[in-house]
Amino acid sequence: MKVLFDHQCFTNQEYGGISRYFVSLMNEFEKINDVSYSLALKYSNNFYIHQNNSFNVTKFFPNLNFRGKKFSSHLINLPNSKSQLRKPDYDVFHPTYYNPYFLKQLNNKPFVLTVYDMTHELFPDIVHWFDKSAEQKKLLVTKAKKIIAISDNTKKDLVELLKVPTEKIEVIHLASAINSGLSENKEKLKLTERYILYVGSRNYYKNFSNTVAAFKELVKNDDKLFLVCAGGGKFVDREIRLFNELKLADKIIHKPADDNSLAALYSNAILFIFPSLYEGFGIPALEAMNCDCPMALSNISSLPEVGGDAAIYFDPNDPKDICNQMSKIIYDENFRNQLIEKGKDRRKEFSWQKTAIETKNLYEQCL
Repeated sequence: MKVLFDHQCFTNQEYGGISRYFVSLMNEFEKINDVSYSLALKYSNNFYIHQNNSFNVTKFFPNLNFRGKKFSSHLINLPNSKSQLRKPDYDVFHPTYYNPYFLKQLNNKPFVLTVYDMTHELFPDIVHWFDKSAEQKKLLVTKAKKIIAISDNTKKDLVELLKVPTEKIEVIHLASAINSGLSENKEKLKLTERYILYVGSRNYYKNFSNTVAAFKELVKNDDKLFLVCAGGGKFVDREIRLFNELKLADKIIHKPADDNSLAALYSNAILFIFPSLYEGFGIPALEAMNCDCPMALSNISSLPEVGGDAAIYFDPNDPKDICNQMSKIIYDENFRNQLIEKGKDRRKEFSWQKTAIETKNLYEQCL
């Protein structure tokens, strides 16, 4: 059985969960005898594609930034994807995002669609006017032979919001390659002694403002505590103003993070805080478990599904509850160690090998 993947996410992302997911799938398919793949991609600056030499892909003006760069690479990659789709030498097509350009090229070949979350539908106010992902997704879920939802919560949202028949959807969880074995030296990162770790973007539904409010309450009684924010870009002016108003400017630190430094940040944190109002899956929770970092997670969306009994949960809309639950980890060493041990068991349920095997089995159902 041969699977064809297209260029979409590799044109759009230099880094990101979706492109990492597809590269991880393809890497695992290399180890499985009865499945092969082809990637319709000529040019990309995606980090994961160029991490090893498995993919014959050329970088697209890597040292030059200009307006419309991503769109230009899309226009170059699109004809190649269409050409590959018209060939008869594949069995199943798996697009890497929601652009429906391929529907006229398939010649009755089945396609499998992965739906990552329903952010566009649930938070339309944060979606740019030119982003057509929601309407494209709505079309493709009606045309796909099978749909992969990356969590039970995403499956529930698909059924409720887009009225997709439940039997058409297969839940296949993701995994994480980040673990404590990647961890860099603590001194190299100049880490503070005791810190809470926040990872990723800090936009509206990620609920960073309530994290700051909860942290403000914690430091009233513990001035040795810091909040480290990994990735998500440097602090913007409104964030800096907020920190200054709350007298937290010297307590909240930003760290850029690749896989190695991120593993070190998890491994040395007193806890990982994930206050998001919505997640399709929540890979940072897996990353924390893989690095023996105890977790305080939002009690809504997919996070309880991922964290299981290896986390403590809070109401993300209540800074006081966030503060109280974090305190239980920070100041109760026995409880903290219990969460770490439960995380070691919980993380065994997630692996890219398992994801790849379940995905291969779903492809076979389409044939």
